[in-house]
Amino acid sequence: MKKLSLILVSFFLVLKIAYANTYSSDPQIFIKELVNDAISKLSDKNLTEDEKKNFVEKIAIENVDINALSLYTLGELRKTTDKNILEKYQEAFKNYFLKSLTSRLTDYSSNKFEIINAEKKSSNYTIVRSKIVSSDNQPEIKIDWRVYTKNPEKPLIRDLIVEGLSLARTQKEEFSSILNSNNNDINFLISKLEEFINS
Repeated sequence: MKKLSLILVSFFLVLKIAYANTYSSDPQIFIKELVNDAISKLSDKNLTEDEKKNFVEKIAIENVDINALSLYTLGELRKTTDKNILEKYQEAFKNYFLKSLTSRLTDYSSNKFEIINAEKKSSNYTIVRSKIVSSDNQPEIKIDWRVYTKNPEKPLIRDLIVEGLSLARTQKEEFSSILNSNNNDINFLISKLEEFINS
């Protein structure tokens, strides 16, 4: 679970998400506006930790496809799981995801973020390529954003590929390891998520 928690924290640190105002429906502009807004908001010394936590939760709920991510990370088990148990899992995943995002709020206002380009893979997906420019504190980080565009008026983030590593896929592998070690018992996975939520 520690590994999974670090992945989700990394997701937040790279995402630098901001208050969910109305952002562009163009995936490339959407990511640029969202990240630039976040850098500005998270560097605001007038915001308390609770305000930052609330702001991160709000933006994640409105701009990250948490439900789709929860189903993806469950793998094939999502197809055979009872609907009520699946809903319980999704609620636990959502709370786990949000707590992971807000467990460490760091000011990254000094980082310079740049959009490189965007590639429309299909009517439903666009990959937006970007980077965090190198600084004295860190090397350059390449980030690909997988943006879901089935609703063209409301793009949603479904994954980040950081230096070639899909955070959603890594998380899915971590869940799979937990399930495989416990007879694919989804209730065990739910209990592990709830342990983290209540810790």
